[in-house]
Amino acid sequence: MSKYRHNLPQLRDQLFLTDGGLETTLIFHDGIELPYFAAFDLLKDEAGYERLSGYYRHYAEIARDQGMGLVLETPTWRANPDWAARLGYDAVQLADANRKAIGLMLEIREAYQTRESPMPISGNIGPRGDGYRAEARMSVTVARDYHRAQIETFAQTDADMVAAFTMTYPEEAIGIVLAARGARMPVVISFTLETDGRLPSGYTLQAAIERTDAETGGYCAYYMINCAHPTHFGRELQQGGVWTSRIRGLRANASKRSHA
Repeated sequence: MSKYRHNLPQLRDQLFLTDGGLETTLIFHDGIELPYFAAFDLLKDEAGYERLSGYYRHYAEIARDQGMGLVLETPTWRANPDWAARLGYDAVQLADANRKAIGLMLEIREAYQTRESPMPISGNIGPRGDGYRAEARMSVTVARDYHRAQIETFAQTDADMVAAFTMTYPEEAIGIVLAARGARMPVVISFTLETDGRLPSGYTLQAAIERTDAETGGYCAYYMINCAHPTHFGRELQQGGVWTSRIRGLRANASKRSHA
């Protein structure tokens, strides 16, 4: 049974950690072959499972030692139908992988969570497309229907929430929020930005957040920014506005380079 689904601890005043870039770490630091950036595929065997476990334990130890919370994001950024099909997964196998990812997070939480370091579990959702380009776009309805199966799978587990990362255009984000609302799951949307501070689709961050809120009744728990250097968006945030209060998370890039 979900521990925090109806009371996300990161909505309080305590500072929470996130992990870093899982796929980037596995590829560039650990030298692991990771077709299509699909970290969830490592769950299929014991060696891969243990490698993922070690990655999360590292962050959990930091959070526990510093008395900080940690949002445990599952390694499922690519665990949606199109990407999984390229790896030979059918719908049943894909659902099993998403459930197994939640199981891994439960193990980490059981081992490391303390009263000072709450660790909500987030079912991680990635874009249907590339993640850094906004070429083939879906309508809101198509996006809702596409992501619904993964969200409903998470809703049937002990996941406390779902979070969609590296969103490049509002329609996909809106569809995900609507699917999460239908499944009664708290949801977080994280947009990615280019060097000009705009989404790859050309939207400003303000416009993307305000449109998503307007078309979903403000259902999103909060918003984040990921895979962008602070210099890419600092100016926009400094301008202020009510919309900036909706941003509660950041997973920044160390590099100032563009996604290209």
